[in-house]
Amino acid sequence: MEIGLERGFRTALGDIIIMQLQLASVFFTFSLGTRVHYFGRTILHGGAKYRATGRGFVVRHEKFAENYRLYSRSHFVKGLELMVLLICYRLYGSAADDGISYALLSFSMWFLVLSWLFAPFLLNPSGFEWQKIVEDWEDWSKWISCRGGIGVPSVKSWESWWEEEQEHLRHTGFMGCLVEIILSIRFFIYQYGIVYHLNMTTSIRQGIRQSIVVYCLSWLVIVAVLIILKIVSMGRMKFSADFQLMFRLVKLVMFVGSIVTIAMLFYFLDLTIGDIFQSILAFVPTGWALLQISQACRTVVRGIGMWGSVKALARGIPDQAAIQPSFQPRPSNPTNSGW
Repeated sequence: MEIGLERGFRTALGDIIIMQLQLASVFFTFSLGTRVHYFGRTILHGGAKYRATGRGFVVRHEKFAENYRLYSRSHFVKGLELMVLLICYRLYGSAADDGISYALLSFSMWFLVLSWLFAPFLLNPSGFEWQKIVEDWEDWSKWISCRGGIGVPSVKSWESWWEEEQEHLRHTGFMGCLVEIILSIRFFIYQYGIVYHLNMTTSIRQGIRQSIVVYCLSWLVIVAVLIILKIVSMGRMKFSADFQLMFRLVKLVMFVGSIVTIAMLFYFLDLTIGDIFQSILAFVPTGWALLQISQACRTVVRGIGMWGSVKALARGIPDQAAIQPSFQPRPSNPTNSGW
């Protein structure tokens, strides 16, 4: 409006179009996520401090690991949570029966989700150049697999970075930890609601399906995953570089056992492929809630010897989501390295 009054509405309209083409709305939405995250953390735990915003003209490419360290907890995690909410709303909600109504109701939220998840890559110089992607992958692999410890900076090791991300919980009081636990309980709602929509539960008798037994049985899956993580954590500590074959055999046995269990569920309880994807929607938020609660109760978790499992869970949700060495990008032809 101000530009329209000063320079004319045609000029103002042109400036608005140019700003949209320059993704100004995406950048503004992304910057709001930064303010919301650190305002909320400061209110709950204190410890306000200055964070550089980088006001200069940036032409340097930032690696993926650096973007992840800066924006994981403030944008990526919250964006994924909102995305799961929108997917659940589409699958199980009754307010929007058709696709057009759903698109009109959720357009602004999807724009927020996409901005928080992809803005660092869209606004990153040379972000889609193939050679840069390969270099970013190699840097990410080294960072995620490097062990932390005394004197190891967060830019070199995922473990050191993860420990630094919990620094505010070490200096907060009892009420701060209690609020963190209460806020984390919201993730259990996903599991409670989705398990009653699985095909394997609807095929059971109606009385059992509506009872609390189904929800309790779903927790057996969580307990089994935690046990597997504990075994992997113990194996990584006990079977060092000299016993890698034994460690791989243990992982192979667990993998085969998991496949056999899923096959039995397909045969006896009418498990479907859709049930597997719905279970991911249910159990990933539950794992994140357990992780957040474990970090808030760090002393207790260390006392019962489960901190190694918590660290293994933190690597998987969401820090190494679906990234396997077999899908590692390879350098392309040097004469044609760009997209």
